[in-house]
Amino acid sequence: MDAERLIANGRYALAEAHAPWDIMREAWQAQALAQVIGGHLAAEGPLELRSEARGLSETGGVRGGMEHAALRTGVPRAAQLTSVGDVRAALTALGVLLGEVGIALVGVACAPDEDGLYWQSIEAIDAADEAGDHVRTMLRRLAVRERDRPPDPARGRAGPG
Repeated sequence: MDAERLIANGRYALAEAHAPWDIMREAWQAQALAQVIGGHLAAEGPLELRSEARGLSETGGVRGGMEHAALRTGVPRAAQLTSVGDVRAALTALGVLLGEVGIALVGVACAPDEDGLYWQSIEAIDAADEAGDHVRTMLRRLAVRERDRPPDPARGRAGPG
């Protein structure tokens, strides 16, 4: 399945998650998806993104909150990734998902009934923020690449990648 479709599925699932453990589970799903997309781009993406993509593939890998057994029910959505068709669109959508995950996790961390999830939420927020940093850096690099590309004579502007 294409990255954009998986990200859209993740955004929908996060929007439908209301219980703190469900939100944490969706945060884990989003982090796993970010890691897999990062690994895909590190192996097959544009050369100027590969080192940053490698960093994305390693974010949150050993964090206690994101590795809690209760969060790992079922197969991660990320296992369904087959392609990253439009790199810019996929990274933009992933950045939005990670931002939404961070906001949802703040709600979990602040919930008065969920003291047991506080530190796990904080660690998950840190992981989502770190992944978001990698995504923003890759988007900036794509913008520089586009800006520095020689004009396409047929169009009078920079041509497609």
